[in-house]
Formats: sequence, C-alpha cells, structure tokens
Amino acid sequence: MKKMTLSAAVFICTLSAVCANGKKDDASGSAQIAVNRDFVASTPWTAAFADLAGIDGVQTIAPADMKHPPEYELTVSDIKKVTDSTYLLYAGYERMMKTLGDAAGNVKLIRIQTDNSIATVESEAERIAAVTHTESECGKRVASYKKTVEDGRALAAEQGLSSKKVLVHAMQIYLAKDLGLQIAGTFGPGPVTAAQLADAKQKGYDIIIDNVHNPVASPLMEVCPDAKLVVWRNFPETVGRGALERVVKENIDALIR
Repeated sequence: MKKMTLSAAVFICTLSAVCANGKKDDASGSAQIAVNRDFVASTPWTAAFADLAGIDGVQTIAPADMKHPPEYELTVSDIKKVTDSTYLLYAGYERMMKTLGDAAGNVKLIRIQTDNSIATVESEAERIAAVTHTESECGKRVASYKKTVEDGRALAAEQGLSSKKVLVHAMQIYLAKDLGLQIAGTFGPGPVTAAQLADAKQKGYDIIIDNVHNPVASPLMEVCPDAKLVVWRNFPETVGRGALERVVKENIDALIR
C-alpha cells in the first residue's frame, strides 16, 4: 500500500507541474509547449504576433506550409476550433473572415496590422499583450526581435548595401526600410506594368526584392539582368517561439549572401 500511495503521489505532482507550466514532456524528455485552446490565429503570421506578445501554444487555422495562407478555405473543424476558443486574432485580408465573422459568436475578435517593421511589431504585440496580461514576456521577445533587425541593418551598412539602388515588392517595403536600404522604387503586388519595366530598364537597379508569397519580379530581371534578385517572405513556415524573428533572419541572410 505504501508503494502504491507513493506512486500515486508522484503522478499527482507530475500532473500538477505540467498544468502549472503549460508544458508537457515527450518521451525524450524535452519540453513541448501545450496547445493554447483559448487563443486561435488566422494564419502563421498573426500567430507570430501572438508569440511576440508573450502567448505560447497558439493554434492557427491556415497551415504554415501554404504559399499564401490568406487564401485558405475553412473546414467545419476549423470553425469549431474557433467557436471553442476565447480569442481569434486576424488581420482582415483573410478570405476565411467572410465566414468566420458570422460564425464566431461570443469569441473575442482581435484585428491587427501585419507587417514586419519594428514599429508595427512592437505596437501590435503590446496591444495583444495588454489583453492577455503578458506585457513582461512581450517586452523580452520584442527586444530580441528588434535586436535581430538592428544587427541586420548594421551588417547591411557594413557590406555597402545601404548605398545600393533597390527596387522592392510593396509587401516587403517595411523590413527593407528598417534595414536602411535605399528604396528607389516599388512594384507589386499585381503584375509588373509596361511603365514599371521601362522605368527599371532606365534606372538599372542593383537589388530587386521580390515576395515569395506572390512573386512577380521575373519580367524585371529580364530588363535588369545585372541586378541581384532577393526573395523574402512574410508568413512564417513554422508556428511557435520566435517564428517571425526566424523569418527576418532568413530574409537578412538572403540579402547578405
């Protein structure tokens, strides 16, 4: 009886620790973030803002492996996931919101602006954190994000990229500005026009930054064959801690190499 009582006590203590930390251990002993059933995000990008706000285990509706998550088509199980939650984080341009707007019921909707500039990331993460009372953790995560961008800016300047003439996809202009790049023109998100092609041929850009989610720069490369093509992303390919910071690091690496 003493052995059984001791085993039961150990089980109860272990279970209590899991509940308290919001984490569970897998067979290998590494900690995993528990699913947060109160908080659902429309896409991996909005989920990344929740992560920066200090919220762990956020569920997403659109999967991270989609090329353009806002085009995701809802399923019945998606709607149930939302209606069973407390908060839904979204950006407003998602196709799914036409349906979810009516189906959400008592779910609290939080609409945010999504771009990867330091100013937007900081303001929107803080706004989410104010709702969930995770301000302290938010401050740490945003500080790490800011340092990544600022380090990238310093590296770009060190390599002379800040003096290059850059043509940027309209959906990537925010990070480009924070990295100190000289933006001499923009294009997209629609197809490149004849006027834009003529302009590019005349100006001879050094760097062209396209958007992986709707790439349209191919015609520009034909008239600017000496330009360096850099392709950036906005939507993370993974969901979880540091997802948006990893996106920025990969974008900086693509620019530098």
